[in-house]
Amino acid sequence: MPQKSDKEIVSTKQSATDEKKGSPRDLLRLLSYTKPYRLRLGIALISMVIASAFGLLAPQVVRQITDAAFNRRNSEELNRLALIMLGVFAVQAAFSFLRSYLLSYTGERIVADVRTELYTHLTNLPVAFYENRRVGELTSRLASDVSVIQTVTTGSVTELLRIALLLAGGIGIIAWTNPRLTAIMLAVVPVIIVGAIFYGRYVRRLSTRVQDQLAEASTILQETLSAIRIVQSFVREDYERGRYGERIREALKLAVRSSVANGSFVAFIILVVYGGIAFVLWVGSRMVLSGEMTAGGLIAFILYTFVIGGSIGGMAEIYGQFQRAIGASRRVFELLDMKPSIVDAPGARSLDRVKGRVELDAVGFSYAQERSAPVLKNVDVEARPGEVVALVGPSGAGKSTLVSLIPRFYDVDSGAVRVDDIDIKNIKLSDLRRAIGIVPQETVLFGGTIRENIAYGKLDAADHEIEAAARAAHAHEFVSAFPEGYATVVGERGVKLSGGERQRIAIARALLKNPAILILDEATSSLDSESEKLVQDALDTLMQGRTTFVIAHRLSTVRRADRIVVLESGRVIEEGTHEELLARGGLYKRLYEIQFRDRPSFTAGSVPSEELLRPGSSV
Repeated sequence: MPQKSDKEIVSTKQSATDEKKGSPRDLLRLLSYTKPYRLRLGIALISMVIASAFGLLAPQVVRQITDAAFNRRNSEELNRLALIMLGVFAVQAAFSFLRSYLLSYTGERIVADVRTELYTHLTNLPVAFYENRRVGELTSRLASDVSVIQTVTTGSVTELLRIALLLAGGIGIIAWTNPRLTAIMLAVVPVIIVGAIFYGRYVRRLSTRVQDQLAEASTILQETLSAIRIVQSFVREDYERGRYGERIREALKLAVRSSVANGSFVAFIILVVYGGIAFVLWVGSRMVLSGEMTAGGLIAFILYTFVIGGSIGGMAEIYGQFQRAIGASRRVFELLDMKPSIVDAPGARSLDRVKGRVELDAVGFSYAQERSAPVLKNVDVEARPGEVVALVGPSGAGKSTLVSLIPRFYDVDSGAVRVDDIDIKNIKLSDLRRAIGIVPQETVLFGGTIRENIAYGKLDAADHEIEAAARAAHAHEFVSAFPEGYATVVGERGVKLSGGERQRIAIARALLKNPAILILDEATSSLDSESEKLVQDALDTLMQGRTTFVIAHRLSTVRRADRIVVLESGRVIEEGTHEELLARGGLYKRLYEIQFRDRPSFTAGSVPSEELLRPGSSV
């Protein structure tokens, strides 16, 4: 199956990111995350309705108190009305608190759900996806973009409903109370709607650009801090500060523009709405003077117009929040819509009691962005159970690519890879990778303790199993020398350990996993001689009884291989034992001689069996 580019692994749902057509679909998709919390949201909505109803009741009580005062009624009635108003506000406050609590709780749960879903999805995407993405960008998506989603899923939606209730209720009451003043008040609504449409489009574009700049800044931050030694060794602190500062300044500039737009729109709303209220107050006052309405009725009407004006202004603000959230959600949905190209086939088989036979049959492969330049061409390689197969050849010959096909980090374009005579595409991916152990040249450790890093090979391993693996990997000695032993924190990517120590931890991790198939990708090429000897001893222990593929510059490993496969330009051109290939006089012998031609005493076959090829050579 051919490899897929980022564009190819994005589902047809990607069309939802279209700016004009995507908003309703994105909004509905955002709201779908509220389904597991319908009960809490239902209670919150009921609380909101009750609080809103009592909020609409308050101006009526104010009207009665005002009219009672102007009509000089007795103080007992005023006291009773005051207590009623106090009760109205108390009920409104209680249900407002309940609504706020339930919505905050639900919103945080939804954000956690989206982050978990996105993280789970990212871990399932193939290696090819990460070759075209920067970790800082993905981190920004998980952090800032997902947080914005909470604005829509709980806060903005329910606030919109609350405002809609207040708006509808307020308009209904004032329309019933005084149709003439109501018509004057509602005249400003079309002006606000037109302004909101243009404002929303502008804010959505700005929000998208702000999130992009913040993602780039997060990328620079992650890369700089993870490679701080390189940055400082090349004295590039000012350069990196400049790069980061440029992105932050651009994000700041766009955010300020968004804030100015938001402030301008709010000012516009205030001017229109409260200008309308001032006009209503003037007209209403004349109606009081003419006896067409009471003073209490006018005050109640004005209070309702403030409720309506505030609701209209609130709607405009929420509309802007929706646009910002939809802009951020697009990036999250873009990632979620990417479908892994490497998945279990229907009816995929379990892999039990792995013998370790591996066969690459007429394999052809090219990377998605380089289809015109195949990396592997009609490659045939076979490894019998327990056999050690070494892969050698010039840089770019396809050695690392070949071993990456075995755990299905990529899928072949043609031919097949089989384990125990089963095409790996028909094996459950988890079972296949569980049967394979990998020790790379550049060891990656997690930032926790040594115990946690070794136990990564078997999460439920007991302490004695971890120690046994460390002893077999020649790691127990240096681990025991640390004051905290196996509880020693190794730091970011194992920075507190030397290269040889990191490799031995990685070997202990692979030993604990106990795989049937082992891949060693130049596992000793970057080490000094002393560390290399310890690591090589550990590798010898690890390789016992396992089918092993070795990419190595080290002759001590290559010479002891059962078979050596020589690749050049993506093809297998030679295969045999060390002695057979030297006697054949082909590429392997030429590479072998190149490494030792500067040694005056060198003659073919004269190098001791434990001699090491120099790091960085072509083999």
